[in-house]
Order: sequence, then structure tokens, then C-alpha cells
Amino acid sequence: MSIRHLSLSAALLLGTLTACGSDYRTTEPVRTGPGVSADSISLGVLTDMTGPFKGSSVFRIRGYELYLEQLNKRGGVCGRRVELKQKDHAYDVEKALDGYFELEPQVLGFIDVLGQPMTAAIEPDLMQTRALTVPGSWAADLLGNPHMMIVGTTYDLDIINGLDHYKRKSVLNAGDTIGHIHLRGSFGDNALEGSRFAAGNWGMKIVEQAVTETTANFTEQISALKAANAKVLVLSLTPPQTAAAVGIAAQLGWTAPILVNAVGYDPAIMQSPVAPVFAKQVLIPSPVAPWNGNAEGMNELRDGYQARWPGEPGTLNTVHGYTVAMAFVSVLEKACGKKDLTRDGVLRAFHDTNGLSTKGLTGQLKFSLVGRPSSTQSYMTRPDAAVPGTLKVVEDLYESELVKLKGTRAR
Repeated sequence: MSIRHLSLSAALLLGTLTACGSDYRTTEPVRTGPGVSADSISLGVLTDMTGPFKGSSVFRIRGYELYLEQLNKRGGVCGRRVELKQKDHAYDVEKALDGYFELEPQVLGFIDVLGQPMTAAIEPDLMQTRALTVPGSWAADLLGNPHMMIVGTTYDLDIINGLDHYKRKSVLNAGDTIGHIHLRGSFGDNALEGSRFAAGNWGMKIVEQAVTETTANFTEQISALKAANAKVLVLSLTPPQTAAAVGIAAQLGWTAPILVNAVGYDPAIMQSPVAPVFAKQVLIPSPVAPWNGNAEGMNELRDGYQARWPGEPGTLNTVHGYTVAMAFVSVLEKACGKKDLTRDGVLRAFHDTNGLSTKGLTGQLKFSLVGRPSSTQSYMTRPDAAVPGTLKVVEDLYESELVKLKGTRAR
């Protein structure tokens, strides 16, 4: 064989080995944007650390921190540590705006923006900056924003799934009345949509009572719904209002089952005088698993949490934070695979994410269906002071046939 042929054969062999042993894309640089350096990725947390939602925020942040610590021990994303940059808005819109404009240039996206007024205030700028954002809300009116990541069922679907639970237990039947007290605004109005949709499709009546965040006495509202012979009382309120309303129902001797949105519940209620009433009458449909749930991902979460904060139980908010971090990181990893950690690259990865498993912490997540929730299943839980986290599972992830119908009509 000639030297020329030997050289050609060696070159072909070297090319073959190179093609088999490495991917040419591994040498391609990763495109980056705000919040991404050579060794870190920064995500923003704009939440209430000193105001009325301090308790829930602290536990949700612990969920983020725990998942990110575990992630960073595994090498992070694209060889970069994922870190949090936090600002406290104390549930004040002006403070939230100040915090947002300080954080925005420093972060790739926001893993937490708590409060509907705060979200509404920064939303116009988010449309310009294109930063992927997780609002501290499950309001359906956010689904049309392509920059918003809602992890789990929306308020209306949780209510439908909860009412369906009562219907299957024959607590609700055709012709019955559903009573609903709700906050005016995106949370309460969206939850009320669930009750209205269920009543309209099941041949039931609905009696509504609208209140504001300053409403403290619910005697008038509870009395009206009791007089209307509501078979189920639905409450879409703040946690202190939920406790007050349940207390009034007890004082009036009304023993009807009570359905409460998860955001209207605080574990501290189970240390109050109304705890026995909650344990007996209240059902809470939840978009995420409760702390003592048996989902595959819960053992991993609880073990990690106890190692990090020994002897201290987590809450539903901890599970929510952990799950949000899991979903956000999954999107970042997809963007990393495309070598694009710019904000546009992350948004493309977000809209391309389907069938994401959270190991049972939520239903399977889909983010590509515009205007549709990422999940349509809810856990059914009951307050129980004797279990860690104060919520016990009475039914694992469940989706009402009516939820499927609502989704079909939405399209």
C-alpha cells in the first residue's frame, strides 16, 4: 500500500473515532443572557418575607433552597450553580416594583413573584424583558401570558375536583345548592368559576357571597348561605378569613361540609380553637401533595429536608417550592441542551416542555398548551393536627370528568 493510501486510511480512521467518541456540539459555546455567568445561574425571588404571607413564603423558599442544593451537588445546570437572589416586598406594590427593577438585570428569570397586585404591576415589564416567571398564584387568568409558569391545577379546577369528590360521596345531588364565599379578584373570581361550572353542568344551584380582603366578620354571609340550605360551603378566602368563616359556621350550628382552596389554609389554624371543626368538616383540594403524602417524590423531599432542618416538619408550601424548583430546573436543563441560556432560549424550552414528571408531587406537567393549566389533577386532603404538615391525603391525584369537559370547551 502506498504512503498516500496509508495517510488517507489513517485520516478516515481518525475521523471515525472522533465522530464516535465525541459530539461536535460539545465544543459549541452556550449562549447566555442576564443572570448567567461562567459558573452560576441566578434566579429571582420577589416575595413577602416580613408581611402577612411571611409564614408561607419562608417554607416555600426552603423548598427552592433544598432542591437547588441537591441540584448543585450533582453539578448544577450546564456546569453552573443555580442560585437565588431575594427581595422582600412585605406585600407592598411599591416595594415590589423597587425590588423587581433591582433584581431584573441580575437574574435569568423569577422562580417566585408572590401576590396578584405585585404580579400585575410588573407584568408589562416582563413582557418586554421576556424573563420566565413563576407567580405565587394558580389563577387561570395568568395562563395566557407566555412568560408565566403555573405549576399545577388552577383554582377553578381544584374546586371542580373537590365538588366532584362530594358528588361521588352523594353529599351533592342534582337540584342541590352550592354556597360560595369568595374574595373579589383573580383568586376568588377564578375559584368561583369552578363552582359555577359544576352547578351549571350538574343541574345544581349556586348562591354567591363576594367579600374583600378587609372583610373580618362573616356572620351575614354564612347566615345567608345556611338559610339557602347550601349542601356544601365553598370558601375562597385568605387563611385568617377562612378560620373566621368556619368559626361562624360552627357558632351557628351549621355542619355542612366545607371546601377550601389550598391557599386559604394555614397549618397554624390547627393550633386554634376552630381546629376540631376543620378536622371534621373541611376538605382541601390541593395542586401539590401534602407533606405526609405517599408520592414517590415525597420520601426524597422529606429525607433531604430533615437532613437540612432536623426535627422540623415542612408544609404544603415546602412541597410547592420544591416542585416549582424541579419544574424550573427541568426547563433550564432543556435550554442547556440547546446551548441557549438566554431568556428567549429558556422561553422556547419552557413552551417545549411536556410530560414532565414530578414524581407524584403534582400531576404530570405540560407547558406547551397555551391557555391550559399545566396539570388538571388535585389531591384531596383533610386537616389533621396529628400528622406532620397538618394535612392528610383522603384521595390521591384525581381529575373530574367535568374538568376534561371544561378543557374541551376552553379550546
